Amino acid sequence: MPHNIIVTGGSGLIGTHICRYFQEQGWMVVSFDTQAGPKDIKTIECDIGDEKSVKEAYKSLGWERIDLLVNNAAEMNDFEKGFEQTEFSTWEKVIRTNLTGTYLMSRTALKYMKDDGGCIINMASTRAMMSEGGDFPYAASKGGIISLTQAMAISLGPNIRVNAIAPGWISDKYDLRTVDHEQHPAGRVGRPHDISEAVNYLFNAGFITGQTLTIDGGMTKKMIYAE
Repeated sequence: MPHNIIVTGGSGLIGTHICRYFQEQGWMVVSFDTQAGPKDIKTIECDIGDEKSVKEAYKSLGWERIDLLVNNAAEMNDFEKGFEQTEFSTWEKVIRTNLTGTYLMSRTALKYMKDDGGCIINMASTRAMMSEGGDFPYAASKGGIISLTQAMAISLGPNIRVNAIAPGWISDKYDLRTVDHEQHPAGRVGRPHDISEAVNYLFNAGFITGQTLTIDGGMTKKMIYAE
């Protein structure tokens, strides 16, 4: 019997790759998103930050169990706007989608997981640990996801394991500058497959829960001084 996975935000760069990665392994894959992704990925329309929308999406799913939920969908804010210039409505939208959406999706998934166990992976970000300043709504939401992840792991264990992934710079563009790659201790910018492989690893790592796996080519470990 194939495994079942829900990926939120399956129309985006990382989400699309995760969906295809697990499809290639024979999984049943569904994306929950506000917009349709590629035609080869089944999408159920869902605003993950809205409780009613989440319930209706799960109801239309038609599955008896879920093996893996990847809370990947995210709302960004304009990083060019400062703290005082960012509207409260923007703050609310980012927090509602990224943090509240992770909570709502996970809570509703529990009835599909409790009997046979399951795995939840939440997508955080290295911006939860380092910031450019204007990213504060996004960074706050991702920091909240890290805290939520560890609390969920303690609350839902041992049957359900919960971990997070904190991606750094992930791109599918091959025309980046040499310096963009060289500033990473690993020697390159991250690719979507780096995240998909991390999701697969955490699903199979039965003794790991409550952790945040940073996938950033070593950037958060690099000490930087002005020359």
